[in-house]
Amino acid sequence: MHILVLLKMAPDVVEDLEIAPGGKALDLDCLRMILSESDDHALEQALLLKERHGAKITALALDAPEVDDALFTAAAKGADRVMKVVGMDPGFTTREAARYFSQAIAEEPGLLPADLILTGVQAIDDLDGLVAPIVADGLRMPYLGIVTGVALEASAQAARAIKEYPAGVRGEFLVQLPAVLGIQAAEKPPRYVPVAKVRAAMKSVKIECSQALTLADGGLPLVGVVEMKRNEPAGHAEMLEGKPDQVSGQLCGILAERGLF
Repeated sequence: MHILVLLKMAPDVVEDLEIAPGGKALDLDCLRMILSESDDHALEQALLLKERHGAKITALALDAPEVDDALFTAAAKGADRVMKVVGMDPGFTTREAARYFSQAIAEEPGLLPADLILTGVQAIDDLDGLVAPIVADGLRMPYLGIVTGVALEASAQAARAIKEYPAGVRGEFLVQLPAVLGIQAAEKPPRYVPVAKVRAAMKSVKIECSQALTLADGGLPLVGVVEMKRNEPAGHAEMLEGKPDQVSGQLCGILAERGLF
């Protein structure tokens, strides 16, 4: 079995974020990038499947600052092959990221056939969750998202995936392989790997590079950023005191004063 895991770097929101001069994007020069949390869970789910079924794991990432560290960490955890797509213009959209992934998977030797393609259901900098379904569409594979558990059938021709719904509802789906799954959370938290093991991987593992091809003009984006702004400090809450009928009267007066009632 071959499992392909798609990885993307995302801004570390612990750091102070700066807006670029154009006002429509974050300043890439001031960002610290880390592996997207849900992609980390996708890698962990692949490692769990490898432990159970002896699968081969290939980690494929889009080039970005600190991406080599993420790929060496993936190798230290148990990925058998690590590769990054290089040569893209910075600031690509989610749809462009998915198309770069699809191109690399289709063109690079050894990436196909893949029985499972796992990736995070969404990243913190693009909460639309479109990478996995667009990759699935480009490769003509079935797709299931918001997955929180994967188990292979004995025949290895299908997988049982647990999909999470609101209000604690879960559904179990039988997915024919090959397929693309958007991982919300792995069955276990992503494992810790010692720094010494990552440094050993840096000495012994080679990160392969796949040259990004020029994307055909996809037309105007469906959604565009008009302007980014920092959050403005809000005023303190006004506490209303008194009996219920008094408080309700005060509340109605405030709403009427502000034209909201």
